[in-house]
Amino acid sequence: MDLSVEGKVYINGIFQNSCIGIKDGKIFSVKKILKGDEHIDFRNRLILPSGIDSHVHFRDPGFTNKEDFSTGSMAAAFGGMSCVFDMPNTKPQTVSIQNLSDKISLAEKKSYVDFGIYAGINNDNIESIRKLSTNCSGFKIYLGSSTNSLKFDKKNLRNALKNISQTDKPVLFHAEDDEQLIKCSGYENNLIDHLKSRPSDCEETSIKDIIFALQGLNMKAHICHVSSIEGLELLKKKPNNITCGVTPHHCLLSIEKNMGSSTFFKVNPPIRSSFDKESLFNGLKNGLIDILESDHAPHTKEEKNVTFNEAPSGLPGVETTFPIFLYLAKKEIISFQRIISLICERPADLFGISKGKLEVGRDADFIVVDLKDDCRIKSELLHSKCGWTPFEDWQAIFPSHIFIRGEKIIEDNEIQVSQGFGRFIGD
Repeated sequence: MDLSVEGKVYINGIFQNSCIGIKDGKIFSVKKILKGDEHIDFRNRLILPSGIDSHVHFRDPGFTNKEDFSTGSMAAAFGGMSCVFDMPNTKPQTVSIQNLSDKISLAEKKSYVDFGIYAGINNDNIESIRKLSTNCSGFKIYLGSSTNSLKFDKKNLRNALKNISQTDKPVLFHAEDDEQLIKCSGYENNLIDHLKSRPSDCEETSIKDIIFALQGLNMKAHICHVSSIEGLELLKKKPNNITCGVTPHHCLLSIEKNMGSSTFFKVNPPIRSSFDKESLFNGLKNGLIDILESDHAPHTKEEKNVTFNEAPSGLPGVETTFPIFLYLAKKEIISFQRIISLICERPADLFGISKGKLEVGRDADFIVVDLKDDCRIKSELLHSKCGWTPFEDWQAIFPSHIFIRGEKIIEDNEIQVSQGFGRFIGD
């Protein structure tokens, strides 16, 4: 064995005093006592799987004033994420083999963590889906317009899904009905206007369309950032091949607490009422929601500090998602079992990757956490290029260490590897 680590290891749903043996980047053994060429005793600290963020926008290429794969992946690592999946709405959009190859090459040079890349589906590349599948980790379809999103007509949905079902890759959806968005659009002065321009009806209609179009198809499908009670109610009856995700900002923030014209809380879909927020959080706790995803979509302070109508939608979150929920688990507001399922296990299942659990044969990806190390989130201590967070002063527990494929990536707030350590997942 190359390395063994010791501590309170998360095994089969509980923390046990145990050791993890690592060889060639994989978990070789999980036993009470192990000694490798190197042995690290973390004593009473928790050792649990590192996170997988299925939904990030690292803005690279094309919008690197906001973020790039270096800063975004560093933020991910400090937030306990060993793997991220990047969305296609960059410039150029990742809609062709060449676009995908270029982004993979770029990320291979910059990323500190393992990464996947989505191919975006538009009205023009539906017949190229099988070719695209050889060079991507999954597909993304925008049924409603959003920041630099791909144009897609829902009349093409069934045909696109048939083609995707012939690959082994999942499809993810931005579920807002574009026809209704157009009808509801208008000049926006504040968050209330933004909420009215993207009502829950848009989400409900889109989810119905997705469930209908998937009938009879054997494939994995994931509905991103569910934001409303209405959407959640529909998903209570979803087929087993459909998963759904929620973001921290939709299940922790509400428009009542963030009223006014602050552009920093402007996001698509919008932050909704306290009733929506509470329903979504209960969905996380009771298992109705499958995945917790950050939808990390940063813009600079300067871009946000304009009139509300002109301000772009989106906010950062890849570095704060896991730490906030570790603190909530410490306070027994949600269980460790649920957050590990939501952030580690279920995302790994969605993509069929050998991560997310501390089991023999899987990648040796894990974090080390001292539950006494809770702190207040401060934007100046975070690593995203955008320089702000919607969770300023929230309490969180950041991991002291993260290991990816058995290599120590972060130790005591210091990065231990160079850019380009991360590997592409999707071949």
